[in-house]
Amino acid sequence: MKAVVITSVGDPEVLQLQQVEDPQIKDDQVLIKVAATAVNRADALQRQGKHPPIKGDSEYPGLECSGIVEAVGKDVTRWKIGDQVCALIGGEGYAEKVAVSTGQVIPIPSGVSLKDAASFPEVACTVWSTIFMTSRLSSGETFLIHGGSSGIGSFAIQMAKCLGVKVFITAGSEEKLAACKELGADVCINYKTEDFATRIMEETGGKGVDVILDNIGGPYFQRNLESLNVDGRLFIIGFMGGTVTQVNLGCLAARRLTVQDTRTRMLLVNQKREIWRHSTAIRK
Repeated sequence: MKAVVITSVGDPEVLQLQQVEDPQIKDDQVLIKVAATAVNRADALQRQGKHPPIKGDSEYPGLECSGIVEAVGKDVTRWKIGDQVCALIGGEGYAEKVAVSTGQVIPIPSGVSLKDAASFPEVACTVWSTIFMTSRLSSGETFLIHGGSSGIGSFAIQMAKCLGVKVFITAGSEEKLAACKELGADVCINYKTEDFATRIMEETGGKGVDVILDNIGGPYFQRNLESLNVDGRLFIIGFMGGTVTQVNLGCLAARRLTVQDTRTRMLLVNQKREIWRHSTAIRK
């Protein structure tokens, strides 16, 4: 088969389409003929040498895909040849075929095309596992998403609104703010022209929000804490602004705040079954 190979650390030019060996499925795996894949930030970081694959995973990039089941292992009962699926994988999404354990394979949601389904697993598993399973965001609560126009952000807006949550977002342009508003965001804040912590307090009558999903890290940490309600939860999924900060820890105890950070890829994969069970129940 053909696969996109990272020939050396560097810019996009180091990616080359090459002939490689076909994957061999194990007894509990299916072989997916890839129809589409998605580009994640981790793929770019891997190309730059900053995000090596987990030991045992494929060295080829691509953390999610959609496609058609081409073969099944002898222990597989859930899937059959010809099924259209998407999958959360440890690599090899940028290839013509990938062998995937059945626990990582997901049925394509009704109304989602085979092509669009390629970008579904990462955002669905990330948002559900961090915000709803771990941070326990519930109907009637308030939720701030940094980077609301991102893939994670746009999915989180829609899922939160579906569950009756009031959604606040930050973004860096009027175009992005408008896109988030169209998806259902209630309060849209331009972080380049406004201080989001001040605006959050104005919009919530000084209470703050219940849950924050943050991918910036250090520079936002103190203001995130200041933006949380009593018993508020901050979940950090990225460090695009850096990992170092100075912080006044007093508000953590005073308002019983919880700070959590992103889980490993393998934990997200292991949680997939429960994530999908919950999301299926919501769709019904």
